[in-house]
Amino acid sequence: MSLPLMPKATAVWLVENTALNFEQIAAFCGMHPLEVQGIADGEVGGGMRGVDPIAGGQLSLEEIHRCEQDASARLNILGTAKQYVQQKTKGSRYTPVARRQDKPDAIAWLVKHYPTITDAQIAKLVGTTKNTIQAVRGKTHWNSANIKPRDPVLLGLCTQTHLDMVITHLKPEPGQEAVAQ
Repeated sequence: MSLPLMPKATAVWLVENTALNFEQIAAFCGMHPLEVQGIADGEVGGGMRGVDPIAGGQLSLEEIHRCEQDASARLNILGTAKQYVQQKTKGSRYTPVARRQDKPDAIAWLVKHYPTITDAQIAKLVGTTKNTIQAVRGKTHWNSANIKPRDPVLLGLCTQTHLDMVITHLKPEPGQEAVAQ
């Protein structure tokens, strides 16, 4: 199921302006029901302005009324709503010279936090070569003394959405249980 744009702000608006229960709002916004309850209590998202999903074309008023009548019903995003997940383009993309030295740091972070990630997944996510990935994994990279694991999203080498898609398709390490997200 695709999530609305700005899910927390949408949840704030739904809490303030509808009679939907916390589970319905949480399911629609991809949040935990306790987080929605925290929004209602003013403990989470204090001062955050709500975003109207009806004006944004993500929900219809009829859909909200339908779910207000039936507590077990779930909100469905409109089919005409734009999908905000950008598709990755085929082929290589240009990485500015100033960002190129950050790639080994991003590789080290991915290898440290997700040891089961494949070289192909890292290469596609960060935009690097398999030789560089193997050098960072084996600590034979020419600059390995200065490599510090840093999040590739914060470095601007990939988006959080693309990182999440790769992570959800990882196989758990032997002896570990899959972590439910």
